Amino acid sequence: MAWAPEASRTAAGGGGTNLEVLRALESGPRGLVEAEAEERLLRHGENVFPGRRPEPLPLRFARSLRDPFTAVLVCLGLVSAVLASWATTCVIVVLVVVSCVLRATGEHRADRSAAGLRELVATTATVRRRATETSPPTAREVPVDQLVPGDLVLLSPGDLVPADLRLLRTTGLTVHEAALTGESAPVDKSAPAAEGAPDDRRHLCFQGSSVVSGSGSGVVVATGRGTLLSGALAGSSLRTHTPRGPFDRSVNGIAWTLIRFMLLTAPLVLVASALLRGRGLETLPFAVAVAVGLTPEMLPVIVTSALARGAALLARDSEVIVRRLPALHDLGAVDVLCVDKTGTLTQDRPVVECSVDADGEPDPAVLRWAAVNALWTLHLAEVPVPDALDEALLDADEEAGAAACTGAFDDYDGVASLPCGPGRRISTAVVRLPGDSRFALANTHTLVVKGAPEDVLDRCALDDTEREQLAGRAAALAADGLRVLAVAVAERPACSGPYTHAVERGLAFTGFVGLRDALAPTAAEAIAELARGGVAVKLLTGDHPGTAARVCRELGGDPGVPVTADRIDALTDEEELKQLAAGTTVFARCTPEHKARIVQALRSGGHTVGFLGDGVNDLAALHAADVGICPRDGVDVAREAADVVLASKDLTALDRAIVAGRRSTSNIAAYLRITLSSNVGNVVAMLVAGLMLPFLPMLPAQVLVQNLCFDAAQLALAFDRPDPVAHNRPVVLRPRALLRFVTGFGLLNAAADLATFGVLLLAVHSLGEDGQEAFHAGWFTENLLTQAMVMLLLRSGRQLAEGGTPGPIRWATAGLAVVGLLLPLSPMGPLLGMAVLPAMYYALLAVVLALYAVGLAAARARFDRAP
Repeated sequence: MAWAPEASRTAAGGGGTNLEVLRALESGPRGLVEAEAEERLLRHGENVFPGRRPEPLPLRFARSLRDPFTAVLVCLGLVSAVLASWATTCVIVVLVVVSCVLRATGEHRADRSAAGLRELVATTATVRRRATETSPPTAREVPVDQLVPGDLVLLSPGDLVPADLRLLRTTGLTVHEAALTGESAPVDKSAPAAEGAPDDRRHLCFQGSSVVSGSGSGVVVATGRGTLLSGALAGSSLRTHTPRGPFDRSVNGIAWTLIRFMLLTAPLVLVASALLRGRGLETLPFAVAVAVGLTPEMLPVIVTSALARGAALLARDSEVIVRRLPALHDLGAVDVLCVDKTGTLTQDRPVVECSVDADGEPDPAVLRWAAVNALWTLHLAEVPVPDALDEALLDADEEAGAAACTGAFDDYDGVASLPCGPGRRISTAVVRLPGDSRFALANTHTLVVKGAPEDVLDRCALDDTEREQLAGRAAALAADGLRVLAVAVAERPACSGPYTHAVERGLAFTGFVGLRDALAPTAAEAIAELARGGVAVKLLTGDHPGTAARVCRELGGDPGVPVTADRIDALTDEEELKQLAAGTTVFARCTPEHKARIVQALRSGGHTVGFLGDGVNDLAALHAADVGICPRDGVDVAREAADVVLASKDLTALDRAIVAGRRSTSNIAAYLRITLSSNVGNVVAMLVAGLMLPFLPMLPAQVLVQNLCFDAAQLALAFDRPDPVAHNRPVVLRPRALLRFVTGFGLLNAAADLATFGVLLLAVHSLGEDGQEAFHAGWFTENLLTQAMVMLLLRSGRQLAEGGTPGPIRWATAGLAVVGLLLPLSPMGPLLGMAVLPAMYYALLAVVLALYAVGLAAARARFDRAP
């Protein structure tokens, strides 16, 4: 019988036993054969959302027209066409097409790069398959898009549910289904306990949900278009909205401020010309050209190029994957980094520091009992992911046994295991010693219990005084920064049935095992580099305050007084929480909600906040932060929620990513400073000259050609390498600071233009009828030369006289200067209404440019010294 889609509906309905469900899907407890999985993949297609295709270039081009600056240019072009100013219209069309083409192709390349990068962190699922019909089943990782109906999927904490599953076995399984139901609390899941259709959906796990705790296995009943999540997306009932980050807010604020200013300029030109010169609508093309000259239409192209280039370099050189391009700017703006401790600053496996008896004296027997519990818990409980504490205990006991030349576990046989679970902080291993004849005759089993000190002590045969003393000793170890496990044993008659939690009473206390978190190899170096770069690091953890403080000290920081979650809960005033969050380095005993609340308080206090975490309990904070960061080996759901993924365990890559973000933002800020200060200066000079001269200071076509040349040269700013000094502090696009800069340097540029007017009037007064064309040529040349000078002197901190091979800025400015000097002398000059200039003009212009360069350098030095 060939597998049919109806089988999935039958299986999902829950009717029948697990075996009947597997038969309906033509699968089995041992999983699919690889050949059958490949055949089903061809038949049903990849497990991806329907309609998820790369955006075609024509659509990208059309979408780029919605950019505010591009839309304004289109409107100005339409006005020029209505006025039959075809030269102006043609130049505007060229500007719009060039801007849109560059932006569309840049975004297309960025998306292709991002798609390639996502392959490095592609979500996978653990499935049970067989190579051939007779081969034993093996569990292996496969890409999620390769799943097919009938696959057996194994689930563990932190996994994303890769398809719609019908559960076959569960152990304390809870999942988040907020993406589908909006329910924030985890939902308990379990396999059907008996035959017949269940009356709810607890036996189903849906694609898009994530495992919070427990483990389980299930069979795939739907993939691709057949999943509930794909149906919700197709019906538009599930919509996601990503709030704007710092970068989007800054760029949009700057854009609309400039658009308002630009829309006021054109009417101002018309009114002033009419009042003072008696000119009418003949000035309208010039007013349109002035408005175009104010528009930084290349901003979308510069932004896309700078961020895409930075992201590509990070992926190639530093193994950092930027999944959302604006997040690169947000990284550069981060001044507070909140870090989850376990798995990020520390290694994935803790290290045993000590094992002591009830009197606090060293006792290796305590470690051995703890290792026995760990061994048989791992073997008998079918834990999907080995616990790091258990592995640390086994490693430490193996080393101790090797040192003593004795075997650690040779004498023990495991009987049963009662593992940890939701709400249960102890584990019990039941073992026996077959070599001991006394135990064999009495048919006795030994219970070995380890876990949280409070829970273990409650189950021990102790009076209140003894229990209080031992709890104090555990607290003292924890205050020293150790993670403490209590160990107890008991002998029980062999149980004929399954062991239950009821046997965990009247235990004999054995001792404590203390474990410390070993730091990640590059953690201390990374924290030091971040501190030198002006980034404050705060530790947010669910661990004991002493453990967190110890890690902070080992990293070279001052933990101060750790703040615990109960103090955060006691604060109802958000202002108090802002002050507490800003002044505290270590937060302990934090739940996911506490982490998110601290991050939000820091953001409300004016900080740009990054969060580095790798677990399910970090999801809320990853979403709350301005930029979420996750190591590559973080759980699937944390990687999917992050904006940036560290593809290696080298934490210093994070500092390199922040520097790359600052470099990209510096290039974008340099473009804005340069183009806006030049444009504002030119517009002021045009307005003054237009009111003083009997003719237009520059023809509309000349304004637009000049703007086109300048735009082409400014593309080099996206590939500039700013001064390393600019990377020593967070870089943020601040509209007010930019307005201050533009105003000051724009007025300086206008002064240089007005000085050039005097030089031109002096140099061309004897040219008669050619004087107007020579004036246009002279100002055209001066404009391009001053703009080239501005690009060299106002970019991100580099000095004019730098050594080395000429970079993109030098080549661009050299080309701009050559165009400014030669275009009026070329055959294009007369076509644009420009005449040849006398030699005296160039000598006088050199003096003006020298004075302008001195003024620029002095103003830049003063600006850099300003707070």
